[in-house]
Amino acid sequence: MEEGRRTQTALISWVCTTLCLASYTTAFSHGASPSACTDMMPKHLRVQLHSPSNIYVTVHTNMSFYFPGDKVPVAVRSTRDFMGFLLQARKVSNDKIVGTFIFIPPGSKLLTCSEDGDTVTHSDKSLKRNLSFVWKAPDQPIGDIKFFISIVQSYFVYWAKIESAIVAQRG
Repeated sequence: MEEGRRTQTALISWVCTTLCLASYTTAFSHGASPSACTDMMPKHLRVQLHSPSNIYVTVHTNMSFYFPGDKVPVAVRSTRDFMGFLLQARKVSNDKIVGTFIFIPPGSKLLTCSEDGDTVTHSDKSLKRNLSFVWKAPDQPIGDIKFFISIVQSYFVYWAKIESAIVAQRG
């Protein structure tokens, strides 16, 4: 009888642990949590930040400057597949998230961190490599910006805040 209770307790414990981990894992398969807005770090269980020297992803634009209200194309290029991402434009002067994304590729969705549409994240776990976005600068002057992306290669491996070159504001 005691052996049966131990087996039953062990089985219940295993089921609870499995369900908890499964729900935790799927919670981020549809995009980053708003809790990642500030530091751009995945909130996965036991994730491992990788060295900036092995980055295989770049984020860039073909524009070195912009005017208030401009639409700026943003490209993310990778030599390896990745599953998740979080993309933002930030002011160089104070690291504040700025602007809105007006075009996003399939497999991604808008997220509100400071204002509607100021951040883009993945919407599914499909493998991604090369992504194109369009960011719209605010109509009022905000200063120079950089684009930042965090990439999740797998549930346990990521790179945080990979940055573009500065895009200077004109006008």
